Amino acid sequence: MRLTLGSKIGIVGAGLIGRAWAIVFARGGALVAMFDPDPKAMAAAPGAIRAGLEALAGEGLLEEMPAAVFARVDLANSLAQAVAEADYVQENTVETLEAKRHIFAELDRLAAAQTILASSTSNIPGSLFTEALAGRARCLVAHPVNPPHLVPLVELVPTRFSDPRVVSHAKELLEGVGQVPIVVDREIEGFILNRLQAALLNEAFRLVEDGYVSTEDIDKTIKEGLGLRWSFMGPFETIDLNAPGGVRDYVRRYAASIHRLAQQQADPRVWKDSLVDRIEAERRRVLPADKLAERAEWRDRRLAALIAHKRAQDKKYR
Repeated sequence: MRLTLGSKIGIVGAGLIGRAWAIVFARGGALVAMFDPDPKAMAAAPGAIRAGLEALAGEGLLEEMPAAVFARVDLANSLAQAVAEADYVQENTVETLEAKRHIFAELDRLAAAQTILASSTSNIPGSLFTEALAGRARCLVAHPVNPPHLVPLVELVPTRFSDPRVVSHAKELLEGVGQVPIVVDREIEGFILNRLQAALLNEAFRLVEDGYVSTEDIDKTIKEGLGLRWSFMGPFETIDLNAPGGVRDYVRRYAASIHRLAQQQADPRVWKDSLVDRIEAERRRVLPADKLAERAEWRDRRLAALIAHKRAQDKKYR
């Protein structure tokens, strides 16, 4: 599916993720129709989208003026209007199985038969909320990373019923608007990114709980250590380059010690209230609660600057 100027994308849900998706598709040249039954969310969406576009322009990440991109975003008066004649619909509603079943039943009823229906769910396998639908073959999960207009990865997770052509079309469409889709070959709870993140988080909580390190120093370990490599290499490329002979050589040298560590980490722990209280207190000493929103804006500016830097470096170091 080639996204062309004038292609229509329906966005269902006008919260943080829905607004970011609107930027992604409008920036890619599509006409975006957004709907949310919450009037407050709809009222807040235009200003947030404009601000996001201005921030992208400030980092040189827009090929057009922000106003020209924003002109392609429309607020629909109903769900039916948002999905009418859409080539693709991205759903971003409440993260419960009941809510997903309800909205996908509506989308399947309202959208044209050829429209691809994708969910932003971050955890729920799509088969659980599409199995009863007549049009279940055109449904899949397209899980973004928050915020998707700044972090390009999208996990495409076909359901047991997805037509392979739908997956291919969705991948082509997302690549066409500058995202980086991966295809998850089989459904698994949490998909790929969140499972990797959960493994790291569980170990981070364990190390803090057992008194080995502070939350602040854990964060330094990632942002000044692992994160520097991981910003342009994945774990397999990392180990391939961390031993003179590549992956097999790395395994020969380090697999036994890593296996010992994995056995120590094998028993997941519940995050106790007392531990959460401790981590919350440590974080609030670093960042007061009333500064969270401001810091999130700082994060987005840093992400935009990092993307601009990576693009420049990709051209320099091919």
